[in-house]
Parts: sequence; structure tokens; C-alpha cells
Amino acid sequence: MIPDWAVKLVLLPFAHLVYKVRAVGGERVPRSGPALLVCNHVSFVDAFLVTMACPRVPRFLMYRPYYEVPVVHWLFRAMGVIPVSEKDGPRAIAESFNAARAALDRGEVVCIFAEGEISRHGQLLRFKKGFERVIEGREVPVVPVHLDQVWGSIFSFSEGKVLFKVPRRIPYPVTVSFGTPLPASSDAFAVRQAILELGAADFRFRLERAPSLGRAFAREALGHPWRLAVADSLGMKASYGGLFVKARLAGCFLARQAPEPNVGVLLPPSVAGVIANLGLTMAGKVPINLNYTASPEIIEACRAKAGIGHVVTSRRFLQKLGWTIPGAVYIEDVKPRWLDLLRPIAKPPLDSLATVMFTSGSTGVPKGVMITHANVLSNLLAVAQIYQLGSEDRLMGILPFFHAFGFTASLWMPLLAGMGAVYHYSPLEAKAIGDLVEKFQCTFLMGTPTFLQNFTRRVEPQKFASLRCVVVGAEKLREEVAAAFEAKFGLRPLEGYGCTELSPVASVNIPDVAWPGVKQRGGKPGTVGHPLPGVFMKVVDPETGAALPAGQAGLLLVKGPNVMKGYLGDPALTAESLRDGYYVTGDIASIDLDGFVTITDRLSRFSKIGGEMVPHIRVEERLHETAGLADQTFVVTSVPDPKRGERLVVLHKNYPDVDGLLKRLAQTDLPALWIPAKADFHPVEEFPVLGSGKLDLQKLKGEARRLSAC
Repeated sequence: MIPDWAVKLVLLPFAHLVYKVRAVGGERVPRSGPALLVCNHVSFVDAFLVTMACPRVPRFLMYRPYYEVPVVHWLFRAMGVIPVSEKDGPRAIAESFNAARAALDRGEVVCIFAEGEISRHGQLLRFKKGFERVIEGREVPVVPVHLDQVWGSIFSFSEGKVLFKVPRRIPYPVTVSFGTPLPASSDAFAVRQAILELGAADFRFRLERAPSLGRAFAREALGHPWRLAVADSLGMKASYGGLFVKARLAGCFLARQAPEPNVGVLLPPSVAGVIANLGLTMAGKVPINLNYTASPEIIEACRAKAGIGHVVTSRRFLQKLGWTIPGAVYIEDVKPRWLDLLRPIAKPPLDSLATVMFTSGSTGVPKGVMITHANVLSNLLAVAQIYQLGSEDRLMGILPFFHAFGFTASLWMPLLAGMGAVYHYSPLEAKAIGDLVEKFQCTFLMGTPTFLQNFTRRVEPQKFASLRCVVVGAEKLREEVAAAFEAKFGLRPLEGYGCTELSPVASVNIPDVAWPGVKQRGGKPGTVGHPLPGVFMKVVDPETGAALPAGQAGLLLVKGPNVMKGYLGDPALTAESLRDGYYVTGDIASIDLDGFVTITDRLSRFSKIGGEMVPHIRVEERLHETAGLADQTFVVTSVPDPKRGERLVVLHKNYPDVDGLLKRLAQTDLPALWIPAKADFHPVEEFPVLGSGKLDLQKLKGEARRLSAC
């Protein structure tokens, strides 16, 4: 082995010319004595990056095929790298582990990449238990290590290739973080969680040089002014350059008409809606999209809470709603001043408001969620890392901008990713949406499972032939719905999870990745995927707050740069929802050993019956499975019960054979306590839904109480 100083000297030009390495927490590596570093594996140069950041030169356990690459084999040998592979025989594997143990016994630092292979999709893989065998019986501190921003470098598998791509920056910035040492008894899941938590903290460095949303769009528009940016079903269309000019002129005009900092927007998903939001943002205003599916009384309450004096809308849209809006500023009345193009674009701090998003009200009165520029940018950077968005992509935008999913994913994501977006004002008009997807060759579609059911029934297969990715959220994606969509369109919908307070995406499934001899799972049916890069999730006991092990269900907490700033004008509610840097989601979930998150239900959608917690969504799923139905036909809620505290109530769309269903249900493994009584099945024509497509849980519960009292 060559001396440590010589290793550092050899790597010095590489580290400073090709990469700009930021080391965080190096003091957490013991200055003397043994230590085991456990690190994520993102590229072929991870060992070099860790070596440059670590105060002591580690000995690496490395996948044998990488160790044997001719160009660097000599250096790995000189560094004392220990090769190992699952394909080695039991004796060879034992020898590799023995060599690592011997190094620890000599007081050295050993580093292992616990995934066992380089990530092909940019997400953390399942941790193998080899490192547990290495430290078995030894009191050796385990130091979690996280490599950030390495995905995207030429030595990673980003863009589906290694080496043969243009470096995004030279020197390329990466962060290597060392976490607080864990005890030797820590299992693979606990260490993996510690590394993910480091990743959430590291994400702040990605935003150091990021521009605000308006300036980020301006940079994108100037880079390719002739590329199609937006189009809609009303016939409007604009290139990136044209959209920049229109939004800039409109924004300055609207800002003059509405001098207050917060300006309301009442427009459907459309080119006009994009121009209003983008223009106001570049003019230094905070656009607040109002929910036009709510009542005028709710709209006025939201306006009062946010201090909105003026609302940008259109006469045509107001006429369709049948409303009159005090302080309306009509988009049709924009009178451009061409000198406005010379005015500087607003440059707000990243921690300032990008919008206030009023929650959909599925569980109560809407709350004003304060979303910052940093919140939205972090969400977009993370999504771009795992979905590889580019100029060849085009989004079909059907989600309203007053919904967090629509605001971030349908409005800002295509604008900043350099892809086109096509909008239609109603997500319920399946035929029109199918025609637009075919006409503009859209590749991305985002919506809710309820919308997918409508598409499956009413859209011809060839209309969706150009789609390469369909992502759904807001409600549970049942297997029957996913299978029916895949059978018709040949594309499996990918389920994600989020909420307004998380700007909104927190986790998502992605397509599996296959390379010669290697297949890595990006999605798992029934789950909401892995946490986004930079997002940390943990599951805790709802009573004690103690972290729970893999596979055990509990209350889901989320930490990361996507967590909201707080609730507008409500510090008490903010303090209740944000605890020690975590957002308390109110959802019950579990995280498996592969890192996939499964949402069981909302805590508010559990009923305590005879002392047992009964999840509504599990009962709903079993009802649909037993009835053999893909379309949502049953919804489970609850009403008070004097004997057992609560009892389940099922609202159904005139299902004809409740008796037969209950008989078949009794033959399943569903606990008897979870099976509703026949008297608690009530037919309804339709389920009440919100503008976002989610079920209106408040109205459902009210309807259940009314029907149960009849």
C-alpha cells in the first residue's frame, strides 16, 4: 500500500480540476482507531470522492468487476482496496470480509458501499447486510456517508449512459457528508435511513446558486426561444421566447393594476393562466390561485386571509362560472408597454413566498399553506433527477393551478425543464384530453386515479400512444384501476405521494431500469415509491414518537427543503404541524427494506371500533376486490356508535347485490370487526369530489350521518 499522503497527492488534480468536493462533517470520523464508513453508491469515482473528503484514507470494500477495471486497477491495489462480489464463492467472500475485519482490528478506517452496486436510476437501493457481518462482535462506530450531486456527472449512469455525455459543469460540484457515528449494533435499515437523512440536509447546497422561479424561466427562455413552450385547447400557443415577452408585459401591467404584494388568480389551466402566474412572479408579486370549484364565500374568506385586493381573471371564465368578483382585473384588458421589457426581473430571496396554496378542504376549512421559491425549486430539481426530463418531452396539463400538484408539476415543471406543456381546462373531459395528447404527442400525463378511470373508459388506445410516463397522486391507486389502464394503453401508471404542505411531491415510483446483467427496481405496485432525492421520511409510533423498524406501520414524518414555510396567519397550527424540522403528515405508513413507502391511510380515516383501529382504505380495497370492480363504487367512512365508539358506513353507487357481497366478504381474511353491517350500506348517485379530483371527505361523512339517521 502507498502512504496516505501519496494517495491524496495522486487524487488532488482529479478532485480539484474535474470535481469541486465539499466535505461536511469530517470531524465525525474518529481521528484514531477503527471505524466503518457506510456510503451510498452513485458513480464509478465514489471511492476517490470519499477519499478526498475523509480526513483519513479508508480501505474500501469494492465490487470486484469495478476493482478489476484496467485503467484504475493499479491505483485500487495501491490503496489497499478489498474486492468482493456476490458471484465469488463462499470461501472468497469470507476471505474478503476477514480482510476487512483485520483492517478494523489494526485500527484502520474501512468503507463499504452497502448497496453492492451503482444506482442506475439515481435512487438509493436496498442495503445488503455484508457490513453487519464485517463488524459482528466488534465495538466499531458506523459512520454514515452521503454523496450528493454525483448523479449527473459523467461517471454516473444518468441519462442512461456513462462517460459519453457532456459535463454539466467543470469543475463539477459534489458534497460528501459524514453523519454522527452509529453503534455497531445498527442494522442495514437504520444505517440506510441515516444516510437518507444526510441527503435531506445536503440538498440545501444545490440551491446555493439557484435563481428564483421567474429568473430561472427567463434563463430557460433565452436558451431556446423558438421551442414550443405552451399551448391549450382554446387555440393559444407560444414559444419560450414568445411566452417570455407576453408574460413580462402582462405581468408589469397587472402589477400596476394590483399594487398589493399578493394577487389572486382565477383562471383554469391554460396559456392565459400560465401568463398570469409567470408574469406576476417576474414582476415581484405573489400569485395566489383561487379554487373556482369552491363557493364564492370560501373564495372571499381566502382573499381576506391572504390580503388579496385584486384578482386576475377573464370575462369569459367569470361568465361561465356565473360569478362577479370585486376587484377583478381582466387578462383581456392587458395593455402592454414595450419599455417594460427593459425593466429588471424581480429577484426575491429563495425563502420568500412563491405562492399561498389554500388546501383543498378534504378534511376541513381550507388553510393557507405558504410555499417558497426554494420549496418549489427543490421539488423540481429532485423530480428532474429521477425522470430525466428534456426538450423531447411534452406534458399534458389537466390539473388546476390552485392545487399544489398542478402549480408545481403542471405549471412550473415544464417551464423550467425546457419541455412543452399543453393545457385543457377540465380534467373530466376525457375525449378532448385524448385528442390533445395525440395532436401534440405528449409524453407525460399527471392526474389522479379517478381521472384515469375516466380515461380508461372513454379514450381510444391510439390517443395515448405517445405517453411514456403517467404519474398519479392525491388518492390511493387501486390495483384494479392500474391494471385496467395498463391493459388498454400498455403503460403502467406510477403512484406518488405528497400533500400541499410538501410543495407537493414527497415520494414517487419511477420506471425500472435494466442494463446488461443488471436490473434495478424503480417502482413497486401498492407503494408510493421511494422518497424524492433530498426528502427524508421516517415512521414513528403515534403515541411515543419513537422511530419504528422496517415494515412496521406508524405515523409518517417528512423532512426536507420541500417542507412548507408554515400556515398563513396561524403560528399555533404551524407549530403543531412542524415539529423538530419534520412535517407531521397525519398519514399512517410503513417503509420496507427496499425503501419503498406504503401509505395505509390517513390517521383521520381510521375508526376506533371496540378499541381497535380500523383503516377505511383497506376495507374499501377489499370491497372492490371482492366485487371484482375497477371503478370506484364504494367509499368507506364512519359515524358515531353508542356501543363501540364508531361504526363503518359504506356509500356505494347503487351496487345491486349487497347480500352476496357480504357473504363473499365473510369468506375472506378480513377481520369480522372490519366488515360493515348490511344496514350501513347506502346507495348514492355520485360521490362528492373536490376540484383537485380528490374525494370530499367532509361531505362524505356528512352524507353518511344523514343517511344513517334516516
